[in-house]
Amino acid sequence: MTDDIVASVVRQWHAVNPDLDTGPMELIGRINRCAALLQQAEDAPLRAAGLTRGEFDLLGAMRRSDRELTPGELARETFSSGAAVTKRLRTLGEGGLVQRRSDVRDRRVAYLALTEQGRALVDRLLPEQLAYERSVLSGLDERSREDLSGQLGELLIQLEGRLGGARR
Repeated sequence: MTDDIVASVVRQWHAVNPDLDTGPMELIGRINRCAALLQQAEDAPLRAAGLTRGEFDLLGAMRRSDRELTPGELARETFSSGAAVTKRLRTLGEGGLVQRRSDVRDRRVAYLALTEQGRALVDRLLPEQLAYERSVLSGLDERSREDLSGQLGELLIQLEGRLGGARR
């Protein structure tokens, strides 16, 4: 097996400073590199449908909640900034995928829901996206995927608790 890029970086650091504990770099570096490569792949089914990952995340949040959501709730559900949500909602609304309803008592409050077109798009795209993601992970056997998923879940719980990124 050939070394990954992180192993090369670690070897270079050890050559410069043999006493350096590169353990954290080895793990976080690999997580970051995997994330960067996955982002570069740009989610082929989503791209083919004219959507970004961020837009699809908003549509998915609305579909799985199956109720109207406010822009603030969508920001929390998708770990996005309010400005990013506003921009994405504008694009999705112009595309006929999302509809906005104002609160009758407070016109400043907006409720968002999928249109029938938006719901149909998510229902069609999600299986395609999952198949794409499955193919991206096809180099790992089922046991390795389960182990990695569990370990990353444990790390995520720790980080959310420690770094303040916890949901709800």
